[in-house]
Amino acid sequence: MSSSLGALQIADWRRRVFGLYAGVRQLSVRNPAAGHELWRSGRDELFAGHPSSPLLPDDRAAFTGLPVTAYDPDWRFEVEVHRAEEPLRISVETGTDGTVPFDLVGSVRLPYIGSLDVWRLASYAGGLFLPVKDALAGKPGGTYGGGRYLLDTVKGADLGPGADDDTLILDFNFAYNPSCAYDPMWACPLPQAGNIVAVEVPVGELYHPMH
Repeated sequence: MSSSLGALQIADWRRRVFGLYAGVRQLSVRNPAAGHELWRSGRDELFAGHPSSPLLPDDRAAFTGLPVTAYDPDWRFEVEVHRAEEPLRISVETGTDGTVPFDLVGSVRLPYIGSLDVWRLASYAGGLFLPVKDALAGKPGGTYGGGRYLLDTVKGADLGPGADDDTLILDFNFAYNPSCAYDPMWACPLPQAGNIVAVEVPVGELYHPMH
């Protein structure tokens, strides 16, 4: 595949992801479970048939759907972002995208989960980024060992703001695995210390090594 063709296919993938999340946000205002079902089925369709699917060819041939749990409303939160008191920048080596800088925006505090850091991509486009690694990471039938993403707005993964300016919708039912969970050619930014929690988060996309 030529690099120009690959770039067009990745652009189309992201266009479709943006469109999918737009539909999810619209549905979720009235019915988060319906929004979640749209998200699940839309991602299955992209993974199964899109040229930029992160699935390897052998895995795509056997693909029957991503391992996503049934929707549980107890894992949906509208939370305030507490702004960082001091500036903090980290640089993450990704291999495929080089060194990616992130600036700390602040943190959110979640019932029975704890605190999670909210980051901003400190380069072109500058989206919000919120990964999470929970106590099920790397366990059989659990979550991906490297952690999952809740928000990555520069790539369209965005459930929207809350009612106030400094709030976000965080719904762990929509936690998903980064591309590096499926294809070793990808090297993804993974959760840092402030995004690792000691509790089990049993909802969202799980990880089965067969994928």
